[in-house]
Amino acid sequence: MARRKVHPDELQERLGYPFRNPELLLRALTHVSAPNGGEGSYQRLEFLGDRVLGLAIAEMLYAAYPDASEGELSRRLAELVRRETCAEVALAWDLGAYVKLGLGEVHSGGRRNQTILADVCEAIIGAVFLDGGYTAAKALVESAFGVLLSAPRRPLRDPKSALQEWAQGRGWPTPTYAIVERAGPDHAPRFRVVAHVKGIESGHGLGASKRAAEQEAARSLLIREGVWTEDEHEPD
Repeated sequence: MARRKVHPDELQERLGYPFRNPELLLRALTHVSAPNGGEGSYQRLEFLGDRVLGLAIAEMLYAAYPDASEGELSRRLAELVRRETCAEVALAWDLGAYVKLGLGEVHSGGRRNQTILADVCEAIIGAVFLDGGYTAAKALVESAFGVLLSAPRRPLRDPKSALQEWAQGRGWPTPTYAIVERAGPDHAPRFRVVAHVKGIESGHGLGASKRAAEQEAARSLLIREGVWTEDEHEPD
């Protein structure tokens, strides 16, 4: 797919924010694999945008759920700032068509890569924060994430939290996790993890990150023990 220009009016219209400094938008769309990407990639903006997104979502949740406990707010926050949700927002913005990639990433499907899309989403938020301040960044987050605020697409309890609560409810020690295999190249690793709960057979999980593999291991154990069902708790 041929890359479009990185500053078309249509992209800024889709974001609902006109940049005063278009270089910030350019940087937010530049992957480290792109020419000169090592010096001018979106990585620092992604770091900033991740924190701005978390604050904006936390503020939105605090206002939207005045009677919710800290635990519920934390679970809703985790759902909304997770990689998959950010990638979904990036797809709605069509960021894949604009991101600047090296040829290797282009040929390997980088414009559809969920991790890259999520990173660019956060970098865009960071760029808007630097360009227009927190008010502008929060407005962007509200317009893009607001529709998802009350409609989580997976159980609010993630598998690791659910497994820990289940084990503790039976007086058992906190579950532990161990990496038993790491395969694949550095840019696309695969982890195999075992979840241990004293007294029962371990659960196994495979994922693109240690965290994802741990969650899958916990999920598999919960389903095997009959705590969760396969239909109600499909993997991400």
